Amino acid sequence: MALTGTLIAESLRVGAVLDQLVLVVRKISRADVGDVDAGQPLTWTFLEFEAADEDASRLAEALSESLDPGVGWYCDFRTATETFVVFGGRVFRYLRGDRAGRSEAEAYGRSVGVPDSQLDWPE
Repeated sequence: MALTGTLIAESLRVGAVLDQLVLVVRKISRADVGDVDAGQPLTWTFLEFEAADEDASRLAEALSESLDPGVGWYCDFRTATETFVVFGGRVFRYLRGDRAGRSEAEAYGRSVGVPDSQLDWPE
């Protein structure tokens, strides 16, 4: 089974490079959904991707080093059994459906400025 997730291109810090990872991009789209009052750009570019389950830890670490921590960006992805929520410098990994694990990631997201309405990653 392949892990699946979504990366917002604008969440990458300037100069970041994600390489030596095999990501299959399934869909690219743009939408005006950013919260300008929270310091986000209005328009976001969504990259829906897949990768091999065995690359989940490496992907989480690479994203943690590449995401801009300044505006509370995160990237989420999931395997059949786990959810990963990755912020700049921080990785949350919990069993899918684990309410305590999700709550911890949500609390951290709030602490770095993610609006509540954007703490909406799927399980």
